[in-house]
Amino acid sequence: MRTLLLVLMVLASVIAGRAAPAADLQPLLDVLLAVGPEGAGHEKATVAWRQLSLADAAQLPDILAALDKAGPLTANWIRTVVDAVAERQLRGGGALPVAGLREFLADQTHNPQGRRLAYELLLRVDPSAKERWIPKSLDDPSLEMRRDAVARVIGQADALFGQEKKDAAVAEYRRAFTAARSPDQIRHTAGKLRELGQTVDLPRHYGFIQRWKVIGPFDNVGEKGYAVAYPPEKKIDLDAKHPGKNGQVGWIDFIGQHDMGMVDFNKILAEEKGVVAYATTVFHAPDKSREVQFRITTFNAIKLWLNGRLIDEHNVYHGGSQLDQYVCSAQLKPGANVILVKVCQNEQTQSWAKRWSIQLRVCDERGTAILSTDRDR
Repeated sequence: MRTLLLVLMVLASVIAGRAAPAADLQPLLDVLLAVGPEGAGHEKATVAWRQLSLADAAQLPDILAALDKAGPLTANWIRTVVDAVAERQLRGGGALPVAGLREFLADQTHNPQGRRLAYELLLRVDPSAKERWIPKSLDDPSLEMRRDAVARVIGQADALFGQEKKDAAVAEYRRAFTAARSPDQIRHTAGKLRELGQTVDLPRHYGFIQRWKVIGPFDNVGEKGYAVAYPPEKKIDLDAKHPGKNGQVGWIDFIGQHDMGMVDFNKILAEEKGVVAYATTVFHAPDKSREVQFRITTFNAIKLWLNGRLIDEHNVYHGGSQLDQYVCSAQLKPGANVILVKVCQNEQTQSWAKRWSIQLRVCDERGTAILSTDRDR
């Protein structure tokens, strides 16, 4: 319903067909930026939106800049303002501010979605802009710009591969693989490189943690174990033995070999139901603190601690296991950082409920791997 309302607002501004004189847009943009969930501020935002939709096209870069401060909800309002202003201008035979849009796109400090929108506006009036911008976007903060750039290099590599120019194809596939952040492009380039006899380190590319200490199983009958603070939650003592579900348990070394960083507790501890396992590792950060993202993929209920502080938890069983299912941000301190994960399996017996595993990677907001300084973690 809300999406339909925004579409109708865009059409209304196009039909109006007249631009308002250039004015200070910031107070109106601030109204949109203040929109909250469950309808908070929507009435005022609707009025501000109508006024903004009549802005001069020359002000499009200023409107796009508001996306730098926007959350997902307010970004929708601002994007539809951009669409309304541009559509009205083009339907009326007017021009878009090409120089201003180019300057906005070139400034990589702007919001990636805003920059992509500026690029798409440029394409509407100048299709040749693609060949000017995409070849230099392999390292772009905008994942959409980067994806287009990687696709271009993959096309070149595929052509070289078809011509049996092996060395040249390897170089291009390697260049595309290094820049790729989309899983389908990573899979394609990794597959081609291996087909050409090259070594590809997928866990390193993604930032999956491969070295763990694992302990379990502890009791989770009736799913009660999720709330129970078993000994590893109180103190990580790698030499200690603890009462487990079936007797004494101790920490086991695990070094993953799975391309996608899979830690399979069914294989490490034996397949069982109604159980809890813990995995811990030490992640060594450079001599400065930095914010990172922990991205988790699991079919099970989980809790995640960093240096003794709970930073993420999801009491959900068998809710899917797509890559980067759960994402949380946290601050790594300089030096050693202790990561602890609790992974709970319930008692469902269906074949699709057997998985008891986790994949955890450390990366930045673009999905670029951040590696422990001791490399192999």
